[in-house]
Amino acid sequence: MTARDFDPLSLDVAAFAKQGGALSGAWPLATLDRLCGEAHADAKPATSEQLNWQVTGEARPRRGGEPEIRLHLVCDAKVGLVCQRCLQAVEVDVRVDRSFQFVSSEALAAEIDADSDEDVLALSRTLNLIELIEDELLLGLPLVPRHAACPQPLSAPADAEPFEERVNPFAVLGDLKRKPLPN
Repeated sequence: MTARDFDPLSLDVAAFAKQGGALSGAWPLATLDRLCGEAHADAKPATSEQLNWQVTGEARPRRGGEPEIRLHLVCDAKVGLVCQRCLQAVEVDVRVDRSFQFVSSEALAAEIDADSDEDVLALSRTLNLIELIEDELLLGLPLVPRHAACPQPLSAPADAEPFEERVNPFAVLGDLKRKPLPN
C-alpha cells in the first residue's frame, strides 16, 4: 500500500504505522458538528474556516513481541467561542500535538492508560481520523475563553437596581477601638 491508498475516514492504523505512513490535509470546520456547537452564534461562519491536520504512523520494535503501533497527530484551527467576560465572540487558536499508542484490547488500553502519561487507545480495524481530531480539538478548547482586552466594557442592564453599599457589621467594633474607655 502507498500513502495514497490510506483513507483518513477509515484508516487501517496497523498497516499505516507499519508502513511509516504520513497523511495531511484540510477540512472545513463546518464538518465538525460537535465543535461547531461550541461556537458563538456571531462568530465567523464556520464554513469559511479550515482545519489543518497531519498524522504520521510508526511501528516501534519491541523485544520479544509485536511492535508498538503509534500515531502522531498535529492539527490546528481557529474557533469562534463566547468570551466569558463580555459574552461577545472571541476567536481562539486551538492546536493539538499529540501521540497515541495503540494496543490490542480495551482492557489492556485501560490498564496501560491508568499508569501512563501517554494516550493509549484500543486498536480497531479502522479509525475515523475526523472523529479523533474533533475529540482532541474539543479537549483542547480553553475552559474559560476570553479576550485579552474586551472590545466593549460591560454595562449594567437598564432594569437593574442600583448597588447599595452595605454597612460592614464590624465597623462598630472599629469605632469602639478608637474611643477611650471610661474609668
